Amino acid sequence: MYWTLELASYMEEAPFPSEKDDLIDFAIRTGAPVEVVENLQELEEEEYYESIEDIWPDYPTKDDFFFAEDEH
Repeated sequence: MYWTLELASYMEEAPFPSEKDDLIDFAIRTGAPVEVVENLQELEEEEYYESIEDIWPDYPTKDDFFFAEDEH
């Protein structure tokens, strides 16, 4: 399983919290690339995934970018 920012962007609007099967269904319905569906199929069977960070723990957050929003 591998994630990139591009692949993860297809899951940003997913209806969290969701079960694995619901996330796979969402990816298929929204036309996400096959790699996204394959990554989701490799997830462990948990009760619910609360956010994209549960799917990809290294998902970058706003804090990961080094710029001050108030300066722009």
